[in-house]
Amino acid sequence: MQTAMPSLRALLASGDTARALAAAGEALACNPADADAGFVAAVALAEAGRINDAAKAIGAVVRAVPGNPEYLAQQARILLTARREADALAAARAAVASKPSDPLVLDTIGCVFARLGAHEEALPLFERTVRARPDVVDYRFNLASTLGFFGRVDDAAVHYQAILERDPAHGRAHLGLAGLRRKARPEGVARIEAALAAADDPLEQVRLHYAAAAALEDLKDHDRTFAHLAQGNAIHRARLRYDLADDTAVFEAVRQTFAGELPLRPDSTIKDAPLFVVGLPRTGTTLVDRIVSSHHAITSAGELQAMPLAVKQLAQTPSRLVLDPDTIMATRGASAQALGELYLARARQNAGAQSPRFTDKFPLNFLYIGWILQAFPNASVLCLRRGAMDSVWSNYKHLFAIGSPYYRWSYDLMDTARYVLHFQRLMAFWRQRFPGRIHEVTYEWLVADQEANTRKMLAYCGLDWDPASLDFQNNTAAVATPSAQQVREPINSRAVGRWRAYEHHLGEVMDFFTASGIPLD
Repeated sequence: MQTAMPSLRALLASGDTARALAAAGEALACNPADADAGFVAAVALAEAGRINDAAKAIGAVVRAVPGNPEYLAQQARILLTARREADALAAARAAVASKPSDPLVLDTIGCVFARLGAHEEALPLFERTVRARPDVVDYRFNLASTLGFFGRVDDAAVHYQAILERDPAHGRAHLGLAGLRRKARPEGVARIEAALAAADDPLEQVRLHYAAAAALEDLKDHDRTFAHLAQGNAIHRARLRYDLADDTAVFEAVRQTFAGELPLRPDSTIKDAPLFVVGLPRTGTTLVDRIVSSHHAITSAGELQAMPLAVKQLAQTPSRLVLDPDTIMATRGASAQALGELYLARARQNAGAQSPRFTDKFPLNFLYIGWILQAFPNASVLCLRRGAMDSVWSNYKHLFAIGSPYYRWSYDLMDTARYVLHFQRLMAFWRQRFPGRIHEVTYEWLVADQEANTRKMLAYCGLDWDPASLDFQNNTAAVATPSAQQVREPINSRAVGRWRAYEHHLGEVMDFFTASGIPLD
């Protein structure tokens, strides 16, 4: 007896991308108007990494069957993957307008909005999804995360707890719950450690170690905090195969490129004046972004990758790395005007970058300061400075996005210390190369005298005084960074000198900074 051929949807759901694509192709050969076959082909192409082909295929499907919410949702997702953010946003909004009801479609659209920084549009979709399918853990996780971005801590906690009732070893839920910064309890730590004992997946082990460390730090059990971080970081770093020499080469290439004649042709007449908030991550960049974007004339676009991608596009280098020595050198002789236009074309696709002046707080834009100042004669650059030891500790204890290529140096204490030194030396170079163009904000001074330092920041940015900048904690906009809860309370100095509780674990780092002539605080 012949086995029935699985349906196209079943093949797609099984993960057999090649068979799904082949079967969809056969169906389309028989009937080119088969919209569902075209849909399966588009999704399969996307799963196979053929994003441009997928975008063309899903475009044809949407044109043939306009107003189908599932097709529009997948078009939005594919366009986002293709980095066509404006088109993705339009497709997502069209999908909403088509009145979707399927929970998976609602969740897909919500995820597109979230990736584009349109969290206000994502939230009601995630809420509808969970109401329809409260049993699906991934749906609840997306809702809980978004509620946290809006400071709705108790609501977010309810959903994280519901996930853990269904899946007690869910590492992301434990980590998300810890990130809400609610008072930790010993029984919560015991629950995490029990989940850790049963976890086989290395990534889940990493998340659980970080979650345990966050709870234990709140309980002031510093030795156990450090032990969990050391184990979690060691597991994660072993997976990454990271070599600090790669980042060292980037720092050196940046300095060499900007040491003599500036690399870009000085042809920019762009009048736009974005505000770039830069610095090492976890050193106050979100705080400064929140202060400045609470001003009535400024909006926050969050952490854009528009400048790294614009430089890469300008350089036209074939490597898969966004920034490497070849890409840096390849910008020599390129147009500053063209770079600025490439940046704005990408940045303006973000929901928060629609106003005349907006902040871009991608921390590692400190690597791009030279290109930024050439492309935007009117740009403002606010650079965070923080004590070296607090900078090391705050990064070492934070788990960045698992797949992020940007922060791989942060999973080893000495890699982190050496990266901090590279940052400090590069900022000294930029300060000398572009005198008066960068306003450096010392985190410790800001928390000690908020008003005086806020007035200096606003004056540097050419902004009049707005007392709302002092009350940044009342800003209701979403914050999609690890500091989402911290910036919803008044400024305080609790994080200053936090590394000292772990001083007996950090001797090698202290010796390194002392030998390098770097103050510890």
